[in-house]
Amino acid sequence: MLEVEGLTVAYGKHVALDGVSLSVGQGEMVAILGANGAGKSSLLGAISGRVAARAGQITYRGRALAGVPQHRLVEMGIAIVPEGRGIFPAMSVAENLALGAFPERARGDAAAQRMEVFDLFPKLAERRDQIAGTMSGGEQQMVAIGRALMSAPDLLLLDEPSLGLAPVVTQGVFCALERIRATGLTVLIVEQNARATLALADRAYLIEAGRIIGSGRAEELRNDPAVVRAFLGGAAAGTS
Repeated sequence: MLEVEGLTVAYGKHVALDGVSLSVGQGEMVAILGANGAGKSSLLGAISGRVAARAGQITYRGRALAGVPQHRLVEMGIAIVPEGRGIFPAMSVAENLALGAFPERARGDAAAQRMEVFDLFPKLAERRDQIAGTMSGGEQQMVAIGRALMSAPDLLLLDEPSLGLAPVVTQGVFCALERIRATGLTVLIVEQNARATLALADRAYLIEAGRIIGSGRAEELRNDPAVVRAFLGGAAAGTS
């Protein structure tokens, strides 16, 4: 579904991504794991049209994305939950979700999609009239994910969904992502929480200093001693 080939992104003299290549297949959940500043958000920014690439190519279902406006990407079925959530804090939960359904591809099924979001996040149904900016960080993340789902995406991009959340809230977010994954929606997620992400994803790429340094099935990476030492901060499963 998604192919990234030789992607380079730079901010002035600083190279954030250096020749990154990866692929995401239909129905997969693929993770990009790395430390803060490794280039994860630049990668999603380039895919979603928010960041210009210096070199390389990004294709979605065989179509090159270079120069495609962001609103057209949404119509093509690509939705992003950005780092920092990016919700409209002065609007209610219901209004934020309604804006998510603005793309033409989503308007016909907006009511059904909203019910699916409320089923995924019951708290949003209870607080649909609450101003989003008055909610907790975890609740705002639910709004951000729900708004993205309202656009009826075929590919969901998630940028650090657990950033700044308490552990118990993070657990709730990942439980929701597990349910989203079970629907067959294609997901590309960038995260620092490698352990939780590898427990959920099908495959993962490891990124360091703007370069892909490893990749593989999530289960294999979870049990790779080198990956455990570098990214998980502990012992591999089954070891002491």
